[in-house]
Amino acid sequence: MPASPSTYQLDEALKRYFGHDSYRPLQKEIIDETMSGRDVFALLPTGGGKSLCYQLPAIVDKGLTVVISPLIALMKDQVDGLEANGIHATYLNSSLNKTDARQRYAKLFAGDYKILYVAPERLMLSGFLEDLRQWNVSRFAVDEAHCISEWGHDFRPEYRQLSKLRNFFPDTPFMALTATATERVRNDIVLQLRLKEPKSFVASFNRPNLAYRIETKQAVFRQILKFIQSKPFESGIVYCYSRKATEQLAERLQQNGVEALPYHAGMTPKKRAENQEAFIRDECKVMCATIAFGMGIDKPNVRYVIHQDLPKNIEGYYQETGRAGRDGLPSDCLLFFSPGDVAKQLQFIAEISYPKEREVAKDQLRQMVHYAESRDCRRKVLLGYFSEEWTAGNCGNCDNCLEPKQSFDGTLPAQKFMSCIFRVSQVSSFGVGVNHIVDILLGSKNEKIRKWGHDRLSTYDIGQEHKRNEWQAFGRELIREGYIDQNAEAFGTLSLTGKGKQALRERSPIQLTRPALAAQKPAKAQASTGSIECDEDLFTTLRAVRKEIADEKGVPAYIIFSDVSLREMARDYPVNEDQLTEISGIGIKKLEAYGETFIEAIKEYLAANPDAERFNEG
Repeated sequence: MPASPSTYQLDEALKRYFGHDSYRPLQKEIIDETMSGRDVFALLPTGGGKSLCYQLPAIVDKGLTVVISPLIALMKDQVDGLEANGIHATYLNSSLNKTDARQRYAKLFAGDYKILYVAPERLMLSGFLEDLRQWNVSRFAVDEAHCISEWGHDFRPEYRQLSKLRNFFPDTPFMALTATATERVRNDIVLQLRLKEPKSFVASFNRPNLAYRIETKQAVFRQILKFIQSKPFESGIVYCYSRKATEQLAERLQQNGVEALPYHAGMTPKKRAENQEAFIRDECKVMCATIAFGMGIDKPNVRYVIHQDLPKNIEGYYQETGRAGRDGLPSDCLLFFSPGDVAKQLQFIAEISYPKEREVAKDQLRQMVHYAESRDCRRKVLLGYFSEEWTAGNCGNCDNCLEPKQSFDGTLPAQKFMSCIFRVSQVSSFGVGVNHIVDILLGSKNEKIRKWGHDRLSTYDIGQEHKRNEWQAFGRELIREGYIDQNAEAFGTLSLTGKGKQALRERSPIQLTRPALAAQKPAKAQASTGSIECDEDLFTTLRAVRKEIADEKGVPAYIIFSDVSLREMARDYPVNEDQLTEISGIGIKKLEAYGETFIEAIKEYLAANPDAERFNEG
């Protein structure tokens, strides 16, 4: 059966404007549904190609596609990228002066644009909805749609007003897009946006090109510095818990020769924008940031994301790690874990005013700690949080699969730990935390032990066969496995659960994980998922050419060509336009604008390196 005109138009536009011959998973199905006029909910992982789902229909459809995006700082990059591909797009936000805004309004009334980016706040400004009615809006695309749900990790009250759009545009199709949302949040998005019988698409949450690793936090600055120095030409983000920590880390990295800048909500908007721009344009290699940084960041070649401190929940962690490797090339996600971080988080949770909110925060932290300390495949735990089952066994790209943790018969230490909690409860009217139990087991002579008479317990000084950090790890694992309850509202005090009391009474066998006593070595994937082997010297040359063009045009380097495109060039050595069009991501507009420059650079390289054609063989 011959392809319908719409399918032909879409496929032709995909190649002409974006340089692709095929779609990523679910993109075609999502595009077909929105083209039919139906409401769509789409959950695609970061790097899964959400933007194309509304950009491609906008090109072949009549009218204007309105994209609602939460961060005005990113709209310019989105528009620059579309214009570089020959697609007429614009944005309206508070960064524009009156003259620029008037010019854009005039072109909108003239129908000159295919895509308009706006922030949710602007939509409800006096007169703006009336203007929209005159601009022949063909669809609304709500990006970062999880912001509309108070159950989401990044709720934004201004998103709530979007439901009013239905009153003004009852028959215009809506598209809600997000990269991360639990089932509860997904249902809330559909409800809040008043989507009408939407077709829902939920892609796998698995990011196969990301390598997940947890390391014990010891001398954390030296650990971070060593990792960053091993990747001198790559861009990365380091997430820190506090504003002060971002500034201290950036300063120390600078003192050690690393191009690093801080980013947090306490900085002036101007300074934040300057630092973000420097990172996006590769003038700064490392961004040290709080969670205020990153949502919607369109930089595809972030090669690593480091968490210096424990995130509050898995959903936020997944979103933050998802900023690495958006182009599909191998990237690292490294989290430094410390029991002290857990205690710090529990203290903050205890200060939350509302009991329900406290319980939610406590549960989210418990899941995050389970992820950090689990001996299971990292992917299995992450995907399980989003109700997706991992059935492939060893993923080959996380520390637990590459270097499995050892388990052992931990019945005796478990019995000692739980017995100690039981004995304390017998002689004291109050509970104690993990560290106090460990002090008893190790025979500490500190003031509290003596004052409360805990040095007279039968469990006092019976734990000399294990070190302090081992006992702490055993305690956390018993909490994780449901033998012990830790009360966040009472300073992390411990008590035995029904399961724990039964195990203590019946001396049930318990398996524990042997703690890592030394700093772990970085786990290395056997085969980096998504890697494109190429002539690294040529890749470096092409990257320099790209940077020169980008600087001249005042745009980020990835607007010119992605790392994927450059690595394919450095693998295939295209020396004419026909060969260059076979490279991923090179459409007609970019071929005309930059093709000759890159072909000449490749020819010059081959002339100077006649043996370089080895990557073409076979």
